[in-house]
Amino acid sequence: MAAARGLVLSRPVTFVTGNGKKLEEVRAILGNSIPFQSLKLDLPELQGEPEDISKEKARMAALQVNGPVLVEDTCLCFNALKGLPGLNNLLMAYDDKSAFALCVFSFAAGPDSEPITFSGKTPGKIVPPRGPNDFGWDPIFEPEGYDQTYAEMPKEEKNKISHRSKSLALVKSHFAEAGYTFEINNV
Repeated sequence: MAAARGLVLSRPVTFVTGNGKKLEEVRAILGNSIPFQSLKLDLPELQGEPEDISKEKARMAALQVNGPVLVEDTCLCFNALKGLPGLNNLLMAYDDKSAFALCVFSFAAGPDSEPITFSGKTPGKIVPPRGPNDFGWDPIFEPEGYDQTYAEMPKEEKNKISHRSKSLALVKSHFAEAGYTFEINNV
């Protein structure tokens, strides 16, 4: 089924987050490609598959905002636990330290639209913590092909290879291909 062509959005997309570091990364990765604003909403913590969680969060957020929203669900998944997220110390019982970082963004054009999901995945491994401990599990995740953890990498480098950047590249591509236009009136 083809995406809607030429959908006009009368206001910026609301990126739902209360996490300043996440907002900083999203701004750096998206740049000016999609007009957006951020808003912290109190959405319930959902359980299930990341794609389902992200879609449901988008539905709830679009209803609350009454407009276009972008939400994210991110997790660090351990291969020894068959892809389940878990705690680093739980993984110590296993020889297999391989993992992947998964980021799923969902976009809903409004409260009556079906959310669309965009998944980005970066393989890597779990290592003893290295680097600043100011952003989630970045100090324990070393992406495949690198000898630094996310926390040790310069932000620009991380933003080129991360699960979040891969997911947001798909979001940008969708907006370009679907022909969304923004007619935003500044009041």
